[in-house]
Amino acid sequence: MRELVDHLADLTVHRDREVLDVALVEALNEMLAPLSVAVHRAVGDADKRRWLTRASITPGDIAPRAEGSIVELELLPAFDERPAWRDCVQHAHVLSFEDGAAVSLFPLGSEAGEAGVLEVRSAQPLLPSERRTVAAVLRICRNFESLLDYSERDTLTGLLNRKTFDAWFLKVALTAPSPAPQGEPDGGDRRREIPGRPYLAVIDVDHFKGVNDRYGHLIGDEVLVLIARVMRSTFRYHDRLYRFGGEEFVVLLRAADQAGAGAAFERLRANVARYPFPQVGHVTASIGYTEVRHGDTPTAAFERADRAVYHAKAAGRDQVHDHAALVSAGVLADAARGGEVSLFD
Repeated sequence: MRELVDHLADLTVHRDREVLDVALVEALNEMLAPLSVAVHRAVGDADKRRWLTRASITPGDIAPRAEGSIVELELLPAFDERPAWRDCVQHAHVLSFEDGAAVSLFPLGSEAGEAGVLEVRSAQPLLPSERRTVAAVLRICRNFESLLDYSERDTLTGLLNRKTFDAWFLKVALTAPSPAPQGEPDGGDRRREIPGRPYLAVIDVDHFKGVNDRYGHLIGDEVLVLIARVMRSTFRYHDRLYRFGGEEFVVLLRAADQAGAGAAFERLRANVARYPFPQVGHVTASIGYTEVRHGDTPTAAFERADRAVYHAKAAGRDQVHDHAALVSAGVLADAARGGEVSLFD
């Protein structure tokens, strides 16, 4: 009993979902001593879902293995290529079968998180007491994930909230490419381990105050919910989508270069502009973005992107602008804006 309590205490100390999955397989590996334990998550859009192995471990492993959260979706197994995992998720019940070993599949999921499967392989089928132990641990994990959802998610749109931004941003900034030393060509071998460059975008809904004034706050809230839906359908499963408050949204993503990032944000602008918002009809958004520099601070990067948004609104709205391009063109100075007051809604 003491061992179980200790493992549960270790599990619930984590605030990162990926780390929580790692801690889960570590705990069950020690408690059950199986042939292997793994957490597989269904990621991507509903019609293009793939399987990502978030964590796996065997008794001889020094540490859990994982595929990593940032990986090309096309490289992962398709949802239907793992029919047992698919059935476990879709029917939300435990499956047990033989496949060179005794396999037990337990459904995973949370209100806002990715559905998944806990896979336990053992020499013999799990005893009823062991199945109850696993089920109890997973119930605690689900309850804990629900608390994380509540603390990390914007209650209106379901996107990540402002509180979660800084910690993730600092992770991104630490892995951003640093300037190449003299004599080393930009994009040398040392960068191959980094999946693209990180970019931050600020999205501001145009004339949103007018929407609230004309149609009321309930319709305004519906517009924000639908904007969040468009964002989810536009970006990839591992891109980080935030609502900062009011009509302001933020995206953190990785792209091969400025052109790739610009294309992604232009796609969002176009998707918002063509979306049929009930009662309101046509809604547009102004977007500014910047590359996250090595060692950047959240405030500095946000400020650069926000200045690009300010320019987009001043230039007529419903536009996408790159801060670096504006600086290069002499439109903006490469310095933090101070003491400015936005005149645009």
